[in-house]
Amino acid sequence: MHKLANPTRFLRLTSAILPFAAAVAVACIGAGLIWGLFFAPPDYQQGDTVRIMFIHVPAAMMAMGVYVGMAVSSAVALIWRHAVADMIAKASAPVGAAFCFLCLLTGSLWGKPMWGTWWVWDARLTSVLILFFIYIGYMALWQAFEEEAKAAVAAAILAIVGVVMIPIIKFSVEWWNTLHQGATLITVDGPRVDNSMLWPLLLMIVGFLAYYVVVLIYRVRGEIHGRRSRMMRMAQAARHQAMQPAE
Repeated sequence: MHKLANPTRFLRLTSAILPFAAAVAVACIGAGLIWGLFFAPPDYQQGDTVRIMFIHVPAAMMAMGVYVGMAVSSAVALIWRHAVADMIAKASAPVGAAFCFLCLLTGSLWGKPMWGTWWVWDARLTSVLILFFIYIGYMALWQAFEEEAKAAVAAAILAIVGVVMIPIIKFSVEWWNTLHQGATLITVDGPRVDNSMLWPLLLMIVGFLAYYVVVLIYRVRGEIHGRRSRMMRMAQAARHQAMQPAE
């Protein structure tokens, strides 16, 4: 882990990962969409509307997974002053927020034909909406401070505290009465989804994960280059000031 604290080493490592992750993302999302939308059978109760699942479920899993990654990165940054960890958390936030929004949007599109309404304030929907607001709050904190170090600490604390929402979202369907069905993919007895739908769904999950890795690498690279540019400008300004004749 400490080896990755060196930005130069991080850039070199991610250069090797990037083409592989991009290829996996394109292949899995392409194959998963074609399989799920055109070849998977319709559900015996929900008909073709169940195909929203191939976007909704991976987006929901990534919305939670990305946030857990942000919380872990934030903890690493706070405890070990890891130079890249806070960049990973910061770079992940917009991606996780986009996954969360996609989850809420596709959930509404799925809810209208199944429940007869776009939105209900049940435990699962409400807790996911709160997670979306936490993402927005995290990004707002980074913009609220002029000093980057203070922004990093404040945002990291919010990320760590906010991770309590993940188990609440996960177990909300068991703790409270809700319109959502119970877990069907990750259960003690294994997936309860038929293989004809399970495999394209798994392809989409892997594809979304690979897509996140690709976007994360690009965003962290941008963050590293941006910080280096700022440091160079500050050093140049300091040299210029030192060369000014004393009055």
